[in-house]
Amino acid sequence: MEPVANLSESLSRRLNAPSDHLVAWPGRPFPVGATWDGEGTHFAIWSPTATRADVCLFDAGGREHRVQLVERSFHIWHGYIPGINPGQRYGYRLDGPYSPAAGMLHNPAKLLIDPYAKAIDGDFVDNPACYADNSLDSAPFVPRSVVVLDGFPWGGDRRPRTPWEDTVIYEMHVKGFTAQHPDIPAELRGTYAGLAHPAAVSYLKNLGVTAVELLPIHHFITEPALQERGMQNYWGYNSIGFFAPHASYATHTGRLGGNQVREFKAMVRALHAAGIEVILDVVYNHTGEARPDGPTLSFRGIDNTSYYRLAPGDPSRYLDYTGCGNTLDARIPNVLQMVMDSLRYWVNEMHVDGFRFDLASALARSLHDVDKLSSFFDVIHQDPVISQVKLIAEPWDIGDGGYQVGEFPPLWTEWNGKYRDTVRDFWARGAGGVRDLAYRLTGSSDLYGDDGRLPFASINFVTAHDGFTLRDLVSYERKHNEDNGESNRDGTDDNRSINFGVEGETDDQRINSMRRRQVRSLLATLLLSTGVPMLVAGDERFRTQRGNNNAYCQDNEISWIDWTPSAEADDLLKLTRLLIDLRKSSPVLRQRAFFEGHPVEGADGSKDLAWFHPSGTELNDGQWFDRDLRTIGMYLDGRGLRHRGPRGELIVDASYLLVLNSGDDAVDFMLPGLPWAGRYQVVIDTTEVGGDDGSSSSVDAGTSIAVEARSVLLLKVERD
Repeated sequence: MEPVANLSESLSRRLNAPSDHLVAWPGRPFPVGATWDGEGTHFAIWSPTATRADVCLFDAGGREHRVQLVERSFHIWHGYIPGINPGQRYGYRLDGPYSPAAGMLHNPAKLLIDPYAKAIDGDFVDNPACYADNSLDSAPFVPRSVVVLDGFPWGGDRRPRTPWEDTVIYEMHVKGFTAQHPDIPAELRGTYAGLAHPAAVSYLKNLGVTAVELLPIHHFITEPALQERGMQNYWGYNSIGFFAPHASYATHTGRLGGNQVREFKAMVRALHAAGIEVILDVVYNHTGEARPDGPTLSFRGIDNTSYYRLAPGDPSRYLDYTGCGNTLDARIPNVLQMVMDSLRYWVNEMHVDGFRFDLASALARSLHDVDKLSSFFDVIHQDPVISQVKLIAEPWDIGDGGYQVGEFPPLWTEWNGKYRDTVRDFWARGAGGVRDLAYRLTGSSDLYGDDGRLPFASINFVTAHDGFTLRDLVSYERKHNEDNGESNRDGTDDNRSINFGVEGETDDQRINSMRRRQVRSLLATLLLSTGVPMLVAGDERFRTQRGNNNAYCQDNEISWIDWTPSAEADDLLKLTRLLIDLRKSSPVLRQRAFFEGHPVEGADGSKDLAWFHPSGTELNDGQWFDRDLRTIGMYLDGRGLRHRGPRGELIVDASYLLVLNSGDDAVDFMLPGLPWAGRYQVVIDTTEVGGDDGSSSSVDAGTSIAVEARSVLLLKVERD
């Protein structure tokens, strides 16, 4: 075996030889993909419909050398080529039937990306040659797969394994988080290495989050429509390689290629060392090849009829449950196997801690309906690796019956879209009263309490990458997506937002003060709710996207975090840290079990959960259905909970009264007296900058306290 330092020279010598000297040995059908064994590389690709498969090897000058794979087992074409080493750029060409009416799109003129490629190099450039309906060679315009060098010095890397109930998620974009960070060296900004930099890691650790949820880092492409407008896909929901970290987030691809793999692993190692888990937003529901008339880059040219869901009776069309032109067919065993192999690879080899499945309902469809007994769930649940990591579903797609919030089986948590909508409605205009809000504040037992799941099945969020930021949620009532180049037609119109009388930015200090208070109240609601809170990167810094609620193509300052110091950023940072610290110190604020509303043993009649009207009495049936009620008090008794202190001592948890007033006027709220409390200490007040006036003021139970407009008060119970 040649030393790694000489591999590139070996590649050049090997590929400069006459192409007829490159012959594939028989090899074996498994493993699928390109696997280096120290002396050569084994290639294997699954296609039940192809009649010929060639491996295409590219030298440093871009010249192509084709090697036919003559062996085929179990519909897998395979062969071993000696002397092919890490760093080798390659692709496939598959010949076979071409009949669009029958859904068959084989065309050997099209270079194909290996579905199992561990690294991908280069960009897709839209060109007529990339489409299946001609004989033009697509190789100059298609990214190359790369043979990678296995192994990484993980050292003592240990997964944090944070319990769900202790988890605080921070949804972020690798590039957007680091692109403008002043303390990260310029050459590392926008990369995995940038996110691994101490300045980035320390910020996350000091903020208090326990997990980062990364927007898609599977290698993705920019769709032709965006290329035509001179733009690029920023979010990454356009995957073309389910095993490969996106190449442009690496500092460079390296002489041997695959540097993105090593940089990604180093990033995970650095975050783990800080106690922060890494969750990937994964897009297995569709691919970047889009509609049947889209580019042929990989799956379509390998076996269109197997990889994609075709319309019954008309295989020239796709079933599109995703809104992206195609739907991956996870009902096909080998396609499902690819998804499972990908998930296991990211857990075992890349050390990630969990996954958020984009449009998960599309994966769970057996025929047309979303099926909780589908093969997708079966294989996830029985897999000894994947079943042990964090699993988050985006529980909807665009097809009929696709909205499945609350319907995924145990093991799964869900993005709780009903939480988002209810909290937004309550704080924007008080729509619907407080009945639904009470469910959302306490873990959504109406959604998750009937199938053995616990409150942490609810991933609570008010904002996400898709939609307004918190700042824009209180500044705009209409989307402003003109910069996307789609005449403002893209993005949702269902924003449930409020602008306080002016659309967009204003110099009116009264309005700006109210907007900041509203954001503080939204943050307090989120971080004091039972369930798992998810923050969006930059919301804690009052980030704006200028009213753009669909910034999927804005790879610029619209989407990147602005790290410029400001009073607004300091305000929200202080509050966010305060709320997360409070949540961590009080188990009653991160309940593992649903509240029962039952008396607490030895507590003189108070309950573990009670709801109060501003009059100081528990809510009655009529008040629960009062659609105009915009003020509610939630009493949480922590005396039934015990936790260990810093020296191992057993501590009885605190009790709290959380008061929310979304109305436009202050409300006098009567603080419940005995047996609930003797006095109350104000812990959080969202009328104050940072949520805390520093006075630790105390108020007697049985007295009235003014709850200002659009504010949250958290009061800690004191007993005589």
